Amino acid sequence: MNRRLLWRFLQTGFFIVIVSATTFGQINHDLKIKLQPDSHQLEVVDKITLPDVSTRTEPLLFTLHQGLRPEALDKGTILRRNSGAEADRFFSNNPSLQNSNIKMELFEVKLPSGTSQFTLKYAGEIFHPVEEYGEEYARSFSVSPGIISPEGIFLSGSTFWYPHFVNELVTFRMDVELPAGWSSVSQGSRTKHDTSANSRRDVWMIEKPQEEIYLISSEFTEYGQAAGAVEAMAFLRQPDPQLAQKYLDTTAQYLEMYRKLLGQYPYSKFALVENFWETGYGMPSFTLLGSKVIRFPFILHSSYPHEILHNWWGNGVYTDYEKGNWAEGLTTYLADHLIKEQQGAAVEYRRSVLQKYTNYVTANKDKDFPLTEFRSRYSAVTEAVGYGKTMMLFHMLRRQLGDQVFIKSLNQFYRKYKFKVASFDDVATTFNNVTDDPLKPMFEQWVKRGGAPSLQVSQAVAKPKGDGYVLSATVEQTQEAAPYRLKLPIAVHMEGVANAYQTSIDIDTDKYHLDLRFPARPVLLDVDPEFDVFRTLDHNETPPAMSQVFGAEQVLVVLPAAASEPIRLGYSDLANSWQKGRSVQLDIRLDNELAELPADRAVWLFGWENRFRHIIKKALSDYDFVDKEETVYIESTEMRRGQHSIVVMARHPSNSAHALAWLATDNVSAMPGLGRKLPHYNKYSYLGFTGDEPTNVFKGQWPVVNSPMSIVVSQSDEKEVEPTVAKLAPRVALAQLPPVFSEARMLHDIEYLASDELEGRGLGTPGLDKAADYIAKQFSDAGLQPCVDGTDDYFQTWTEEVDMPDREVVTIKNVIGVIPGTNPQWAGQSLVIGAHYDSHGLGWPDCLAGNEGKIHPGADDNASGISVLLEFARLIGKNCQPERTIVFAAFSAEEAGKLGSLHYIRQAKKYPASKTMAMINIDTVGQLGEDALTIFGTHSAREWVHILRGSGYVTGVPIKQSTLDTGNGDEKSFLDAGVPSVHFFSGARDNYHRPTDTADRIDTAGLVKTAAVLKEVVEYLAARPEPLTSTLTGAKDSPAEQKKSLHTKRQVVLGTVPDFAYTGKGVRLDGVMPDTPAVEAGLQEGDVVTRIGDTVIEDLQTFSAVLKALQAGSEITIVFMRDNVELSVTTNVVAR
Repeated sequence: MNRRLLWRFLQTGFFIVIVSATTFGQINHDLKIKLQPDSHQLEVVDKITLPDVSTRTEPLLFTLHQGLRPEALDKGTILRRNSGAEADRFFSNNPSLQNSNIKMELFEVKLPSGTSQFTLKYAGEIFHPVEEYGEEYARSFSVSPGIISPEGIFLSGSTFWYPHFVNELVTFRMDVELPAGWSSVSQGSRTKHDTSANSRRDVWMIEKPQEEIYLISSEFTEYGQAAGAVEAMAFLRQPDPQLAQKYLDTTAQYLEMYRKLLGQYPYSKFALVENFWETGYGMPSFTLLGSKVIRFPFILHSSYPHEILHNWWGNGVYTDYEKGNWAEGLTTYLADHLIKEQQGAAVEYRRSVLQKYTNYVTANKDKDFPLTEFRSRYSAVTEAVGYGKTMMLFHMLRRQLGDQVFIKSLNQFYRKYKFKVASFDDVATTFNNVTDDPLKPMFEQWVKRGGAPSLQVSQAVAKPKGDGYVLSATVEQTQEAAPYRLKLPIAVHMEGVANAYQTSIDIDTDKYHLDLRFPARPVLLDVDPEFDVFRTLDHNETPPAMSQVFGAEQVLVVLPAAASEPIRLGYSDLANSWQKGRSVQLDIRLDNELAELPADRAVWLFGWENRFRHIIKKALSDYDFVDKEETVYIESTEMRRGQHSIVVMARHPSNSAHALAWLATDNVSAMPGLGRKLPHYNKYSYLGFTGDEPTNVFKGQWPVVNSPMSIVVSQSDEKEVEPTVAKLAPRVALAQLPPVFSEARMLHDIEYLASDELEGRGLGTPGLDKAADYIAKQFSDAGLQPCVDGTDDYFQTWTEEVDMPDREVVTIKNVIGVIPGTNPQWAGQSLVIGAHYDSHGLGWPDCLAGNEGKIHPGADDNASGISVLLEFARLIGKNCQPERTIVFAAFSAEEAGKLGSLHYIRQAKKYPASKTMAMINIDTVGQLGEDALTIFGTHSAREWVHILRGSGYVTGVPIKQSTLDTGNGDEKSFLDAGVPSVHFFSGARDNYHRPTDTADRIDTAGLVKTAAVLKEVVEYLAARPEPLTSTLTGAKDSPAEQKKSLHTKRQVVLGTVPDFAYTGKGVRLDGVMPDTPAVEAGLQEGDVVTRIGDTVIEDLQTFSAVLKALQAGSEITIVFMRDNVELSVTTNVVAR
């Protein structure tokens, strides 16, 4: 059976290999099927056409599900059931059938001479209820080998619902009769889909040889759209057009990417099918997923592409399981790894793969095995070897051959073996045919040999020689087994050189002596810095992680004797739940039973009250971890005892080879959930949860410190040098996902809005009117409807008193478009996406001294936000049918005091603020670069942290969440009206509010990242049934008071750039602006300002208030912390 479990938390599959030879015939089944879900019955007539039978000498045998009572309908055909010794002999020769959960029967067919076709009729019950399949550490999932029920139908090769002939591939035509309202899914193309009053008739047909036949059925709502030459389909158990559209669009993206990379998609369709229990199965041309699984936001860009790709590898080219399953590793490399590569996280992904092998396999060496023995995944060990080692094999192939040859080899392999069975040897032969590199030794050692190399580097010394230096070092293979042939990457960092020198060395002995010449002084040597070689890792190469304790063979769990009885019993139950399925029992003890912690095993410490808790603090002395009894700070994030359940990983201080973990919670109700969830967070160093479920709200990895594969180079002349880290050469992903958003279109928007023709889009100017007209036309072209109460245009126009140099009254216009919601129960509700389109014109308001009369183009602030707003409108304007109305608002007069957004709040009647679910403000997002996208206002609703974390995971965009309400953007108007609101922000740069804010400074790739996050957030909020849980309380200022306060502008410049995500006391600096008092005072990134003059700086609001009160030339004393040392400087602020 070739059904695959796809999700990492579903660690194994119900997997039966029914193929046991490498030469195959091909059988065709012409099936007429009637299904009766209520009675669990099927009736089948199967016309079977065999390959040439003239050369057959052995009996024609097949297996069938017990109790189906087959009859031969053709004259002269003899059918008999084999039993006793004959059946025993057959099953002993096909041992994989012995592992089946299905009771089956063996039949022998004798045909008239020269006949290769016969017809069987059979009927009966198939009903195997869904059951839990347990795994280590209480991981489990539900399986059924086959079921016909009122909830749905699942029939596969493992059901033996049609005659199975060993060693044969099949083609089929399947005519299925179902009750009215039901529909079916199978491989290939659907040629009929007829409905009558009492029944449904589907016909499925495929002429390409298959390993098995699937038949899935339920009362589906069906969706579809063309994806090039392929039909993208979705079969959902309940109507959900928004969810379906996500999958249809994503299917089209990945089909196109893989078509370009590998060749033509092998089937006519790909379908998402919702199952009636939680599964993650992949079949040829469709995937069968549970209701919860398909709604996980991260699935679309993690495991779902993995399943699409299996149609090339595994369901397109078949695996010779007798010689090892190569398809899972190759699919993992070209899906999971490639996605991380596209997101810039491939190095971390490979490190995690090697870490899993190190933690789960090297700790259980007796469970290791060569790739030739890998069939399927059923444990952490089989995943680490079968998926991880195979993935790394293909990565090493790619690094050795180069991308072009690697891709060419994949294409040739696919063309040659499509719908055929292939082995590791066939992979090696194909790659050898494309390249001149002799690859046989490489495949021999990685495929047919178990284990992995272990490396050590030492004696790195630089010696002056002539006008340069010679670097010498020793690299050793320290594993007990024979040396491997390795192409080992190294990077050498040199004094005063920005880019590292990178090369590879060929090693095939225990010791390798390195000697290299350099023009500059080597100061640091890195061996395999990007984890390109499959090997075991030294403990200090990786951060302490959950996998180290869950992979340990011996584990001690220490319970807190001082805890209350309910908590102590809860901890005990949690620990006992981890014993389920474990070959080695956990040792569970109370802390008062131990004098000290043993050093020969991994240790779990449970409880805030645990008397060994101080050891965790000691073990984490190299990391950003502060323990203050009732509160801990992890990477400056506060975790409170009364609010959070926490998990922290460290290395055992008495033996760094073992893990030390601390779990603490006072919530007994959360403990069962922690027991279930923690094994799935294997790569993380620390976790924070809230609630009874519990819900993860914080996670991360400690930085790597003291890696033995990165060593400081000794200087033979004894010169003291700083081992500075240079840049490694950037790498390009093997393939790129076709973009949803266009960088070129967004840049075009910005270039026009920031052009000299519009003269900075100042309030009340013709240039601002031109910008409004441009935005309105883009809204119209995108398919948005006008949304101004009582009119048919996009403009919300009014006049307002404004204190401007040349006038007191100005005409202002917002540009508003909508996509109306389709759910009548949500009438009047809306989600607002906003961006302001005005800027500073020729220097009003808030002009810095010396810039008066100059055009302020406002490319970043905020043509960038408008460009993202317009591009998102183009994407969804014509096809999206959201349940909740989406309002696109281009606000005016933001720089003059948020007048546009305040007017919208006051005047919106059709979609009032009281029914506005949330507001997303896109303001200054054009210079993201490599930084995280900052999002302010996450304090305004409890759900923001989860929504944004999920969006970041799905898109791969790093997000820095900030609870600050800066008061500087249009979201402030909505916050003050009680609407949960956030502000997307790429960071303040040295051209902020300056004439140098030009289009040539825009990072268009960053705009795409911002738009991708926006898309995920909007799609979720537009379909969310419940309102967000607002945390906004207290009386709000009246609009008049808001306008007054907004005109209180800061008159001075200090030049500091705050770290908006910092949540501790004071203001941490993210940098300083050039040519400002902050630079002259010597302030640096990372400094934490704690006091200005006599005022204690509690947070950014206090900091801003102090600066607003100052006059140009004022002398101030700034007290700040740097590297845990309090310092102070005195400087004079200057006029803005």
